[in-house]
Amino acid sequence: MAALSKARAKSAQVALVLMFFIQGFAATVTVPRIPELIEQIDVNLVVWGSVIGLAGLGALLPLMFTNRLVARFGTRPIIRSAAAFIAIFVILLPWSTNVYIFFAIQVANTMAFSVYNIGINAASVMLQKKMKRTIIGKMHAAWSIGAASSAAISGILVNFIDFKTHMALSGVFCLVAFHFAGRVLLEPAADGHKKEVERQQKVSWLKTPPYVWLLTVGLFMGVWPEVVMIDWSALFSKEVMGLSPAMSAIPYTVFTVAMIIGRLSVDRIPKTIHISELAKWGAICGSILIAAGIWLGPLVAQTNQTLGLVVLCVFWGIAGLGVGPQVPSFFTAGGNVMGMTTAQVLSRMSMINMFTMLSAKFIMGALAQQDLQVAFMFPAITLFIAGIISAFVIKRAKRNEKEMLTAFPATAPIIVVDENRN
Repeated sequence: MAALSKARAKSAQVALVLMFFIQGFAATVTVPRIPELIEQIDVNLVVWGSVIGLAGLGALLPLMFTNRLVARFGTRPIIRSAAAFIAIFVILLPWSTNVYIFFAIQVANTMAFSVYNIGINAASVMLQKKMKRTIIGKMHAAWSIGAASSAAISGILVNFIDFKTHMALSGVFCLVAFHFAGRVLLEPAADGHKKEVERQQKVSWLKTPPYVWLLTVGLFMGVWPEVVMIDWSALFSKEVMGLSPAMSAIPYTVFTVAMIIGRLSVDRIPKTIHISELAKWGAICGSILIAAGIWLGPLVAQTNQTLGLVVLCVFWGIAGLGVGPQVPSFFTAGGNVMGMTTAQVLSRMSMINMFTMLSAKFIMGALAQQDLQVAFMFPAITLFIAGIISAFVIKRAKRNEKEMLTAFPATAPIIVVDENRN
């Protein structure tokens, strides 16, 4: 890969941080509007959970062709094209007058996000290799900051402007911001995508080590609470806590801010504490705190709604610190599997998790239709299981990391999506 000047590497890094931030902003801008959207398309919670779950299938198709587009055109054109579609779909969403229109827009939206995710993570990994230091942690933190700020701002605006105006302004903002930040991303000739393709290795799915499947289960268990907070926290705040639409985004915002702090802290923890150890205790303690918030928050809110909100935010906020290291820990372990490249492991983990997520959203919708408060125990339980899996991962991960130091050079091949579908 051609060497980058320090100034160019810095500007590209800033551009990536901004692109992650804007993506997070676009991803959660509708969170306070979800109860309103459910009423607008006139569906119950079972149908809502099923629709958003099925719409997630739209993310599968890009896994089959986006890597080839990146290999041919580089990361910048792919990222910028997908970003434009994301902004457009934000504008179109409130025009969903029935469940069928919403489903069509949501499928297209998940496809755009999937293409964007592949491109932006490829660009981040390749820039990280050029800079020879870890930078991807701050990228994911930027996404979370964008998501939290978007939910908070939307929670304020929900009382002042209508749904369509809100999404129109948000979509235009994203479109303009994506355009200017995207211009500063590395040019295709400089991003190193051709070298990545040349170094790709072949490993059959049938020969995937059982350890990879363990990491796959752990990844789902650890990320599911975050997904539930995005999809259902506003509804929990309104239906269970009795909060107004403007206040309904506060618990999610507190949870996300804490999660950001947890992720930013991963790079600053002492070297004596392995990231999987941190994830283990974060998950176990976080699951208990999520459950405590689920039951104690509404109980206190029955006599004092403000105090109940404070109780919920305290428990979910501390839990967010524990959720923060989950994805980085399982991805880190996935990057140190002997005999497989990082791309091959992560692509398999991501593919299986998409199907698992689909089933989980169906289950969550069905549980929520019966009792939303009980349904929130689902993510609390999965987070606890993630902690148990992390306990098994710790020793194996440490051993693999030591072996990888002597088995591969620092520039070992990393591709975003595995094209070898055997």
